[in-house]
Amino acid sequence: MPSFKYKARDFAGTTSTGSISAKSRNDAITELKKKNLTVVDMTSAAAGGNEIKKGLFGRAARPGVKGEELVIFTRQLSTMVGAGIPILEALEIQKDQAESPGFRVVLTGVVDSVRGGIDLSKALEKYPRAFPELYVNMVRAGEVSGQLDQILIRLAEYQEASAQLVREVKSAMTYPVISLCLVFGIAAFLMIGIVPQFKPVFDSLDIKLPALTLFVMDCAFFCKNYWYIIFGLIGGAIFGLITFKRTTKGAYICDATLLRMPIFGSLFSKVALSRFSRTFSTLIKSGVPILSAMEIVAQTAGNRVIAKAVLNARESVRQGQTLSGPLSEAKVFPPMVVKMISIGERTGALDALLEKIAHFYDQQVEAAVKGLTSMIEPLLIGVMGFVVGGIVLAVFLPIFKLQEQLATSH
Repeated sequence: MPSFKYKARDFAGTTSTGSISAKSRNDAITELKKKNLTVVDMTSAAAGGNEIKKGLFGRAARPGVKGEELVIFTRQLSTMVGAGIPILEALEIQKDQAESPGFRVVLTGVVDSVRGGIDLSKALEKYPRAFPELYVNMVRAGEVSGQLDQILIRLAEYQEASAQLVREVKSAMTYPVISLCLVFGIAAFLMIGIVPQFKPVFDSLDIKLPALTLFVMDCAFFCKNYWYIIFGLIGGAIFGLITFKRTTKGAYICDATLLRMPIFGSLFSKVALSRFSRTFSTLIKSGVPILSAMEIVAQTAGNRVIAKAVLNARESVRQGQTLSGPLSEAKVFPPMVVKMISIGERTGALDALLEKIAHFYDQQVEAAVKGLTSMIEPLLIGVMGFVVGGIVLAVFLPIFKLQEQLATSH
């Protein structure tokens, strides 16, 4: 029986690797799903096996596919399928015009599988790095309902909206991160390279140095003499945080802390709610069963606090109870969101109301990004003025004090 090496992720986001024996790759993926594991990558354990030859992101191929390329592929495939072009011919056209070598290898494998009689969703499922589980499930729902072209359009719109959300968050975070790096870089340069040069000058002055000057000088010489300790502590703190975040409990605590952060916590919360609503709405609208949809939503939520709440709600739905009840107990879903989900359950318009929630939080994120940008700029200018200005003032205070003494002596 063939053996497959896999890399998989559980509901908490923890990644694990191992090997499994199964008759085929699909059987191996099915077995791992029974263990509540989502396959990230899988290759044949035998060197040079068929799975690797088909381009499952071996070392020669670039792992993963760019988001823009996947959106273009989805839109073009939808157009061709809607125009009546057979799916195999449409895939061959896409394969021939694929720009990146990695994606061309993936599409070659997909074309070979479809030509061999496998459904498109099954063919895409072989390449989880290129086509995530959400993508595969929506394609499968399109095949069953006969609306593959419409569902592919929804997929493309979902990907574009998600990418726009990511761009907005990056734009909100880039400016403060770069500015803080510049502030600390300038401060480090002054403390290590400039301030110590004034010590001989201060020693030659027959005055008592101000407390601020003494403090800055002590800090400067500590930074200069023990810089390796400082960098070691910073590196150790970063390593410890990364190690802690890789544990299940640590990752959950970090995600919960992000939602409670001052200034940025509100933004992260709105982003998570927007992603939850849009993903859930897109899956339900495409005909994916609600239990499967909730499992995918939990895996793609991007925040383990949201994921845990969704999984608890999934168990409630499995037992025949409501969806809104467990969500209201999670504390991360605002009353407005819970109430709209409750109304959607009663009226049968859950997908439409979730789409409205996503649209609302998209607007909230856009407004929050603009507000943060306008608020952070003066704050960072203030921080820079306080740090750099404090160092400069500490250097010039003894000179001012010397001038006062000279003036009084005359």
